[in-house]
Amino acid sequence: MAKEELIEMHGSVTEVLPDGRYRVTLDNGHNLIAYSGGKMRKHHIRIIAGDNVSLEMSQIGRASCRERV
Repeated sequence: MAKEELIEMHGSVTEVLPDGRYRVTLDNGHNLIAYSGGKMRKHHIRIIAGDNVSLEMSQIGRASCRERV
């Protein structure tokens, strides 16, 4: 089974939520909840409100996505 393609989007963090999740506003104005990717957690990279982030979203579930380094 092939790995599904991911959509890459850009946005900014508007709120830091518990458990490594973040409320992000995309450049197109949509709001969603994102979580930190594996390397970000492994190296304890912190995200604060106002940071610009790059996100990966699957085409199936667009309600949440993963942040990339």
